[in-house]
Amino acid sequence: MKFQDMPYARPEMGIFSSLFNDILKKFNSAISLEEQVTSMKSLIKLRNDFETRAEIAQIRYTQDTRVKEYQDEQDFFDANKPAYYELVNQFYKSILESKFRIELEDKFGKQLFRIAEKTVNTINKEVLDDLQIENKLSTGYTKLLASAKIDFEGEQRNLSGVGKFLSSADRELRKKASKAYFGFFEDNSKELDRIFDELVQTRNRIANRLGYDDYISLGYDRMLRTDYDREKVAQFRDMVQKHIVPVASRLRKMQAEMLGTDNVNYYDENVTFKEGNAEPQGDPEWIIEQAGKMYNELSTETAEFFKFMNENDLMDLVGRPGKAGGGYCTMISNYGAPFIFSNFNGTSADIDVLTHEAGHAFQCYLSKDMSVPEYFFPTYDACEIHSMSMEFFTWPWMDLLFTGKENQYRFSHLLQSFLFIPYGVAVDEFQHEIYANPEMTAADRHLAWKAIEEKYLPHRDFDGIPFAEKGGFWQKQGHIYKSPFYYIDYTLAQLCAFQFLFKAEQDQEKAFRDYVRLCKAGGSMSFLELVDYAGLKSPFDEDMIMHISQMVESRLIIQQAELQGSGSEISK
Repeated sequence: MKFQDMPYARPEMGIFSSLFNDILKKFNSAISLEEQVTSMKSLIKLRNDFETRAEIAQIRYTQDTRVKEYQDEQDFFDANKPAYYELVNQFYKSILESKFRIELEDKFGKQLFRIAEKTVNTINKEVLDDLQIENKLSTGYTKLLASAKIDFEGEQRNLSGVGKFLSSADRELRKKASKAYFGFFEDNSKELDRIFDELVQTRNRIANRLGYDDYISLGYDRMLRTDYDREKVAQFRDMVQKHIVPVASRLRKMQAEMLGTDNVNYYDENVTFKEGNAEPQGDPEWIIEQAGKMYNELSTETAEFFKFMNENDLMDLVGRPGKAGGGYCTMISNYGAPFIFSNFNGTSADIDVLTHEAGHAFQCYLSKDMSVPEYFFPTYDACEIHSMSMEFFTWPWMDLLFTGKENQYRFSHLLQSFLFIPYGVAVDEFQHEIYANPEMTAADRHLAWKAIEEKYLPHRDFDGIPFAEKGGFWQKQGHIYKSPFYYIDYTLAQLCAFQFLFKAEQDQEKAFRDYVRLCKAGGSMSFLELVDYAGLKSPFDEDMIMHISQMVESRLIIQQAELQGSGSEISK
C-alpha cells in the first residue's frame, strides 16, 4: 500500500488499555505454554496496531510541522505514549515472571528477555507525567528548528537550505552561510537553553523517582545496553583520543593542502577539493532512478527491497519549508513497510543520507516478519552498522551518480567518515558530563562543550563565528536533545562499517552475504553478539582501532596522490 493511502485513526486509549489488560490477564492466568503463546501473539498484534498509528502520525508531522492536524496528533502521542510504554512494561514483567519462561525464551529468543530486564525499571506510573513533559520538550526542539526562516542569497531558506552552501566551492560563500546558519541558533539561544535545561531537570527527576543514582544509568538502560557500561565507553573514548584524534589532525592538514588554505576552518570542514565536492549529476527523481539501477545490480534482495520502497512511495527525500530537519528511517509495522525521511539539498550529502537510511530500511525490510516487534530493529549501536556499511557497499556504483567524479566522492566519503569519529565521542562525553552534573547552568554547559571540543577536535577553528566559539555548537545536534547517549553508537558502528569496506574490497560477494545475514538477524541478538555473528571484530578492541586508523590514513594518502597526480582511476 502506498504511504498516502494508509488509513489513520487516533487510537482510543481507554479501549486500548482495557483490551491490553484483558489479554495480559489471560496470559498471567494461563495454565499452559500454548495459552501464553496465544496471548503473546494477541498482544503483539495490538502493539503493532498502536505503533503503526503512532508512526504514521509522526511521519506526517515531520513532513510538515506547520499543519495543525498533524501537530494535534503528535501532541496526542506525546501525551499518551508514556501510558502505552507502561502497559508494555507490565507485559515485560509478566514474561519475566512466567512459569514457562524457559520455553518462551526457546520460542522467542533470549534477547526479548534481556530487553525486558533492562526496561522494567525504566518506567512506572509515578513518572508518566514527567515522560509527557520530556516528549513535549523534545518535540518543541524539532518544531523550533523546523521553523527556521533565514534570508540568504535572495531566498528565504530553512536550515537545510542554508546548510547546502557549507559545501560550496566558494570559500567566502561558505563562511557567509556558516554565519547565517549559526545566526539562527544565536537568535534562538535562550529558547534552546530553556528547552535543554528543562530536559535535563526532567530526566534527572525521572531517574531519581525510579531509584537510579543518576540519569546516565537510566539512559543506558533505555538504550538497552547489555554488553558494555559507562566505564567501557570511557575506555573507548580514551582509545579514540589516543589513536584516532592524532590521525584526524593530520588528515585535516591534508585537507587544507587540497583546499589550498593554511588551515581548515569550520566552514571548510565539509569541502575536500578546491574546485568543490563531487555532486550528484541530477535532480531527486534522477537520483532515485540511478539508485534503482544500483540496487538492482547489488543483489536480488536489494532489488526487491528498493522496488517495494519506490512503488509504495515510502521515501520523502526533498527539503521544503515546514519540514523537520535531518533524516531517519522508521518501520510501519502492520504493513511491513520501512519509511525513509530526509532533506535533499543538492549536495553529495544527499547520496550519503539515501544510502545510510536505505541501510536501515533494508535491514528492517528483511526483519519485517520477526516474531516480536522488539526484533524489527536491533539496538541503536547495532542498527547503525547496517546504515553505515550500506554507504560503503554502494561505492562500486557511484559512477551512476557522480559521473566522472566518483573517485572524488569516494575519497571525500572515506575522509569524512573517519573524521566524524572524534566528534561523535565528543558528543558522548559531553552528555556524560551534563547528566553527571545536572545542576549546571546554561553557561556551564557551553563551557563544558568548549573544553571537550578542544580535547577531541583540537584542529577545529570557527574563525569569527561567536556563537560557536563560545561553545554553542552542540545545540545543532538533535540527538543531544532527543536521544540521550545515542550518539556513541555511530562511532562504534563506523568502526564496524570500515571492516565491511575492507572485506568487500577483498571479496564483495562474500562480504555482502555476511551483511545480508546480519540484516536478517534483526534485533534478535545483542550488539556484540551481532558483531561476532557478522564476522567482525569488536569496536572496543584497541588493536582493531589502531589497524583501522592506519588503513584509512594510508588509503587516503595513496588516493590523494593519485587524484592530484596522473588522475588515474582509483580502485573501487
